[in-house]
Amino acid sequence: MDPFLSVRQLQAGYGRAQVLFDISFDVQPGQVVTLLGRNGMGRSTTVKCLFGMLAASSGEIFIGGQQVLGEGPHKIARRGLALVPEGRQIFTELTVEENLVATARDDAGKADAWTLDRVYGLFPRLRERQQNLGWQLSGGEQQMLAIGRALMTNPKLLVLDEATEGLAPVIREEIWRTLAQLKRDGLSQIVIDKNISHLLRLADRHYVIEKGRTVWQGDSAALRDQPDIVRQYLGV
Repeated sequence: MDPFLSVRQLQAGYGRAQVLFDISFDVQPGQVVTLLGRNGMGRSTTVKCLFGMLAASSGEIFIGGQQVLGEGPHKIARRGLALVPEGRQIFTELTVEENLVATARDDAGKADAWTLDRVYGLFPRLRERQQNLGWQLSGGEQQMLAIGRALMTNPKLLVLDEATEGLAPVIREEIWRTLAQLKRDGLSQIVIDKNISHLLRLADRHYVIEKGRTVWQGDSAALRDQPDIVRQYLGV
């Protein structure tokens, strides 16, 4: 099976400061992969390149077999990628419902399309708060909204950058259950997070990034059997 997303020898940086030197990974249809590493190693920069928010200096990015390096964020979104960004970044002056429909992509012809009712079914709290403004929500509710907003674009690949950071334990568990449900539904995901135990249960494959390079890759069984990888590159 050909990967839905393929990244090869990606290089990028900010001005004269090079951050990415050799990032390579694949995401198969329906697969969940992680980008692991300490802060400042290049994970978020990789995400910016994927979504056209930062121009890569070299390398290749293929989505559905098509080279997309250099395309803008709006074109990347149309190809089926959706981002749940670090810090949530919801529209605080819009209601929950307005946030959800603001960037929605109409896929009404699909039997399993993401609609308001389907998002509210996934997150009943959002149905209860649908007329509340974004700033009136708790941190956990804002995170649910950020995920729901991304799903409303009806993506083929969902990218989550630190989706559980700073949340209460009970809310973190709800987010992990949600990601597991999305996996069962067949949605491909890239997950960036620090919770190794949950990632080992959720993900099919892991890619470790160190100083802008992919230095290790393997499945959950391989990572579980190599605790030295976790100690060396993840600092836990």
